[in-house]
Amino acid sequence: MFEQNVVLLAFLLTLFAGLSTGIGSILALVTKKTNTRFLSLALGFSAGVMIYVSMVEIFVKAKDALTGALGIKPGSWITVASFFAGMILIALIDKLIPSYENPHESRKVEEMDEEHKRGAKLKKMGLLAALAIGIHNFPEGIATFASALKDPSLGIAIAIAVAIHNIPEGIAVSVPVYFATGSRKKAFILSFLSGISEPVGALVGYLLLMPFFSDVTFGILFASVAGIMVFISLDELLPSAREYGEAHLSVYGLISGMIVMAVSLLLFI
Repeated sequence: MFEQNVVLLAFLLTLFAGLSTGIGSILALVTKKTNTRFLSLALGFSAGVMIYVSMVEIFVKAKDALTGALGIKPGSWITVASFFAGMILIALIDKLIPSYENPHESRKVEEMDEEHKRGAKLKKMGLLAALAIGIHNFPEGIATFASALKDPSLGIAIAIAVAIHNIPEGIAVSVPVYFATGSRKKAFILSFLSGISEPVGALVGYLLLMPFFSDVTFGILFASVAGIMVFISLDELLPSAREYGEAHLSVYGLISGMIVMAVSLLLFI
C-alpha cells in the first residue's frame, strides 16, 4: 500500500526522534550547568510545532478520511472520540508512572551532585527511569511513524519536534543512572537505548495495522496521534519549559514553532 522508500523514511525519522535521548545524555555527562534558556526556548518551540500541526493538519486529515468513508456525522463523531482517546491513552500511561521516576519531570545537570549526596536507591531509580521513558516513547513512536507515512514532509517536522522533546528526557535518565552505576558510559548507553522504544512502537504499529489499513483505520490513528501530541505539549513540554525558569522564552518558542510549522505547510500547498 505504501512505497518501500516511504516506509523506510518513516522508520528512520522515528529512529532519529527516539535516539535523540542520547543528545540529552551527552549534555548531562559533559556539561556542568543546564542551559535553561536554550531548553526553555526549544521545548516551547517543540510544543508550538506539535499543537499547530495536530490541530491544523493532522486532525483535519483524520476528519476528512473518516467523513469520506463513514459520512459527515458519524465520521466527525469518531474523529473527536479518537482525538480524546489519544489524550486518555497517554494520560493513563503518565499516571501509571511515579512522578519521581517519570522522565518527563524536568531535571537539570546540576542535580547530579544532589543525587550523589543522596546515595540510596539510585540503582532502582535509574532502571525505573529508563523503563518509564521506554513506556512513554512507545505511542510517540507510532505517532511519528504514522505522520511520516502519510506525509513525509509532515513527518520530518514532527520528528524534529519529538527529538527536541526527548533531549531533557535523556538528561532525566542520565542523572540517576550515572550515580546508580558510577559509569558515564553506562548512563549514556542506557539513556540512548531507552529511546529505542519509539522505533519499536513504529514497527509494532506497522505490523499490526498495515493488514487492516483503510481510510477508517488511518483516520482513527491520525486523530489519536493529534490527541497524543496535544496532551504531550500541554502536560509536559510547556510546564517543563516554564519550570526551567524562562517563562517568556517558552511562549516565544511556542509562537515561533507555530509560525515555522505554518510556513512550512504553506510551502507544500
